[in-house]
Amino acid sequence: MKNVLFIIAALILNFGCIPEDKQSQVVPQIILVVTNHAKLADTGKKTGYFLSEVAHPYDKFKKAGHDVVFASPNGGEAPMDPKSLDLDDQINKDFYENEQLMARLENTKKLSELDYSKYQAIFFAGGHGTMWDFPDSESVQNAVREIYEGGGVVAAVCHGPAALVNVKLSNGEFLISGKKVTGFTNEEEDIVELSRHMPFMLEDRLVERGAEFSKSVPWKQKVVVDQRLATGQNPASAGELGAQVVSILNQE
Repeated sequence: MKNVLFIIAALILNFGCIPEDKQSQVVPQIILVVTNHAKLADTGKKTGYFLSEVAHPYDKFKKAGHDVVFASPNGGEAPMDPKSLDLDDQINKDFYENEQLMARLENTKKLSELDYSKYQAIFFAGGHGTMWDFPDSESVQNAVREIYEGGGVVAAVCHGPAALVNVKLSNGEFLISGKKVTGFTNEEEDIVELSRHMPFMLEDRLVERGAEFSKSVPWKQKVVVDQRLATGQNPASAGELGAQVVSILNQE
């Protein structure tokens, strides 16, 4: 009994040594959203999420101490684009060879079943699959609106901004109207010879919704931050976009 009392007293004393601002500090939680769509139009090829656009931001989030939940519009299995399996990239390799992480992507949370009030940021990974299931998803639109209007951060990389094109705020205006954004460009889509297979061109649709679209040369890193909205142009931008999300959360 004395030993138990001693441990309790020690815990109380140790907690009392922690500054008050640290005692009340809550570790921000982040939803990392991936696509469920595995078919690349009528090409007969497979698609899905792009590995580095999940692995690199995740690496930034975890190193900063943030909790991350993997979600998708339908929940369950999230397919990976086989073209993105670059294991010469050490961050990709560490992520892909982590059986627990990959198991979580094989059994993602259904986005609509999450309590958005518990999350301080939502991050949409890219991959061509997002062009089919992100834009018209009610759960995607609701999650973005609730987290953004609740003071949280919204981020998307490469084709991930497809999640933003139809999001309207409570005032009826498009979220991205008048906002500075970037995303996978028309030129990059032409280079990979998939423009004619896309349901729409992402750059064009973002501009149609009133966004101020900016871009760099193809495949070069570019991240655009407009207050609590952050976007990245392509796979090379994923890690830096993750870092920018961390930076914004640290300022909150």
